[in-house]
Amino acid sequence: MLKITGYADRVSVTPGQTVSFMINCEYARYSASIVRVVQGDTAPEAPPVKLVHVPSAIDGTYEGRPQIIHAGSFGRVDLDKRLTTASISLQAMIMPTTTGKGRQAILSRWDEGSGRGVAMVIAEDGSLGIEISAGGELHRISTGRQMLDRHWYFAAVTYDADTGDASVHQIPQHDFPTIADAGSVSARLAAGLDWSSDAPLLFAATYGGTDAGRMVARALFNGKIDRPRVSSCALPLADLRALAGDVWPKHLTGTLVGAWDFSRDIPGVTFEDLSGCARHGLVVNMPTRGVTGHNFTGEDGHCWMDKPEQWSAIHFHDDDVYDAGWEIDLALAVPETMKSGIYALRIEAEGEEQFITFVVRPARGQATAKLAFLFPLATYMAYANEHFGTNDGLVELHLNRALILHPHQQFLNEHREYGHSLYDLHSDGSGVAYSSRLRPMLNLRPKVEANHGAAPSHLWLFNADTHITSWLEHCGEDYDVITDEDLHYEGYDLVSGYRTVITATHPEYYSREMYDAVQTYTHSGGRLMYLGGNGFYWRIAFNKTQPGIIEVRRAEGGSRAWEPATGEYYHSFTGEYGGLWRRQGGRSPNHLVGIGFTAQGFDESSYYRRASGADDPRAAFVFEGIDDEIIGDFGLTGGGAAGMELDRHDVSIGSPPHSIVVASSEKHTEAHVFVVEDMLFNHMGTTGDVCEKVRADMVFFETPRGGAVFSVGSIAFSGSLPWNGFDNNVSRLTHNVLKRFLDPAPFVEPAA
Repeated sequence: MLKITGYADRVSVTPGQTVSFMINCEYARYSASIVRVVQGDTAPEAPPVKLVHVPSAIDGTYEGRPQIIHAGSFGRVDLDKRLTTASISLQAMIMPTTTGKGRQAILSRWDEGSGRGVAMVIAEDGSLGIEISAGGELHRISTGRQMLDRHWYFAAVTYDADTGDASVHQIPQHDFPTIADAGSVSARLAAGLDWSSDAPLLFAATYGGTDAGRMVARALFNGKIDRPRVSSCALPLADLRALAGDVWPKHLTGTLVGAWDFSRDIPGVTFEDLSGCARHGLVVNMPTRGVTGHNFTGEDGHCWMDKPEQWSAIHFHDDDVYDAGWEIDLALAVPETMKSGIYALRIEAEGEEQFITFVVRPARGQATAKLAFLFPLATYMAYANEHFGTNDGLVELHLNRALILHPHQQFLNEHREYGHSLYDLHSDGSGVAYSSRLRPMLNLRPKVEANHGAAPSHLWLFNADTHITSWLEHCGEDYDVITDEDLHYEGYDLVSGYRTVITATHPEYYSREMYDAVQTYTHSGGRLMYLGGNGFYWRIAFNKTQPGIIEVRRAEGGSRAWEPATGEYYHSFTGEYGGLWRRQGGRSPNHLVGIGFTAQGFDESSYYRRASGADDPRAAFVFEGIDDEIIGDFGLTGGGAAGMELDRHDVSIGSPPHSIVVASSEKHTEAHVFVVEDMLFNHMGTTGDVCEKVRADMVFFETPRGGAVFSVGSIAFSGSLPWNGFDNNVSRLTHNVLKRFLDPAPFVEPAA
C-alpha cells in the first residue's frame, strides 16, 4: 500500500518560476531529488527506464509527515457569530440521491464537536428530520418515511424557542399518491436553542472543526439543493411554502436571515443571498453546478443561460474534491538554465518510490527549439485516479481478459477521498463532470502500468507517451515541451514559434481555445504530427476563476462512461454545449487532423498495410527508404502499431478532400469494436475481424501557408517506435515525416 503521495501547485512552469510540492509521507524521513523523465516504461522488452538526475537545491533528506484529504462538497455562509436567533425555520427544495446512506445534513448550523446547534437532516432511516440542542439536551425528530432517491421534495423544519415546539415537513413533488413518502410531524421539545458560536451556516454538511487551517465537513449530503431559506421565527407551513418561490409576501421578508439563489454565478464558486441581508456564500470542493432545479420543464430551452431560474440547484457529492489543500513541503525555483522537458520530483523512503510530474516549458514567446511536444495535461486530468478496475466489470469486457489491480489502484479503491476521473461515478451514481490537478494524480508518473494497456508494456497515457520522448532523444532531435493547459490560456501564440508540433498518443480532451489554437497553427504554416488515436474527441471547459480544473458534459452520444441528465448538456464553467467535437458543427477531429475515432479494442494490436496513396508524389517522403508493404507488425503495445483506439479517414465527416491515405491497418481482433456514434442501430458485423471500418488510417495533407498534417490514427503506434532499439520501419517512417516537417521548404496545397 502506498505510503507516499503528493502533488504540485502547477504542472507547467517556466525558468525563473517556482513550483511547490505538497507531500504526504508516512515514513519518518524521505529523500528528494529532481529527475528529467525520458522513458518511463518498465517492460523488459522496452528500452531501459531513463530518469536523468538533475542536481538542484531540492536534493536532500526531509522529515515526513502525513497529510490527508477532506473530500466532499458543501456551501458555506460565515454568519456573524452574534447572530443567534432564538427561533428558526430551515427550508429548501431537495433531491436526495442516497437516502439509504444514513445521516446527512441539508442545512445546518451545527457543531459536531460540541453537539450544539440546529440542522435539517436526512435521518438514519432516510426520512427528513431536525436535530437541535435545546435546554441542554440533544433532540431528534423525523417523519419516519424514507424519501425516494432522485425525486424532489419540499423540505422544512421549524423550532419555536419560546414554546419548544418543533415541526418537520416532507412534501414530495411527484404525482405518486400511493407511495408513502410524505409526512409532517410535530413535537414539543425543551425551550431555548443552544447555539454553537463557532459553526458557520452550511449547506450539505455540518461543521466538524478544522485541520491544518481548513474546515472539516461532516454528515455530507448527496443530492441537489434548490432555493434554501432560513428565517428567524418558526413559520407555519403556508408561509414556508410562500417563501419557496422567487417572490415573497412582504410580511415574510423581515423574517428572512437569508434566501439563496444558486442560479447566480453558476460558473463560479459564490452564491448570492437575495434576502437583502447580504449573507452571500461560497461553495467548497466544487459541487456540480449548471444542473436542473425542481422547476425545470424543458420547455424554455436546455441551457442554463436561457432561463437560469430553472437551473437554481447545486448537486453536492460526499466525494467531490477540488484542492487537497495540503501544506507545502518543498519548493523548487526553476533555474534559468533548466532545459525544457518533462521532469519529476522523485521521493524515496524505505524502498518505496513516488514521483510528482511537472513540465518545464520555455518562457512565453521564447521557443528554444523548432519542435514542440504537446504534453496532454487535460487528458491526463480527465483520467486522473480512474477506478476502471474496481468500480465495475466494464473494463474487463474492453480488455477481453482479466485485469490486474496495481498498487496505486488498490490504494485509490480504499482512499476515495483522492477523487475520481471523468470516467467514474460519484458515490450516488451520478457522473463525475469535474476533474482537478490540485490533488495527487497517481497515474501521472513514470513506472506505472495501466489496465487498458496491452502486453507487453501494459501502458496507457503518460508512460506510453514517453515512448515518443525517448524516440526523439534517440534521434537526437531538440524539442521543447509545452502543455495543452498552456495552449488553452495562450492560444496560437504558444505554438506560433514552432515549425512542428508533435502530439502524444491520446490527446482526447480539448477545449474550444485549444482546438482553435491548433487549427490556427496548421492554417498558418505550422506542421502537426498527430501520433495517436481518439484525439480531439470530447469538448471540455476550463474554469475561468478556479485554476487547474476541467469539466466535461458527455452529451448526445459517443463512447461514454455516463450520460448527463436532460437539461445538463451545457458546461457550467462556460455555458458551451458539451459532448463530442464532431457534434459541434464543422469541428470534427477529421476536419482538424484528417481522421476521427472509429473503433477501440484493448487485447492485441495489428499492423498497417501500405496504401496506394503512398505512391502519390506529394507523400513520397513518408516512405523514403522503406520498401516494406507491412508497417508495424511489432510493438510494445499489443504487439503491433495499430491498436487500442483507432481513427479512420472519412471525407463525409470532414476529412479534407485532398488528404492522402498512405497506409491502413487490417485484421483486427473481434475485441476491437466499431464506435457507437457511427451507428443508429446495433447490428452484427461491427467487430474488427469482419468490419471494414475498424481500422487505423495513416493520413497526410497540406494546409494553408505551407503547413501540413500527418496523422497515424492509433494509440498503439508509439509503442512500436522503440522496438528493436528504435531500428524498425515505424521509427524510420516517423523520422522521415519529422525531418520533412522540420524542413522550412513550404508544402503546397494541390490545385482545386
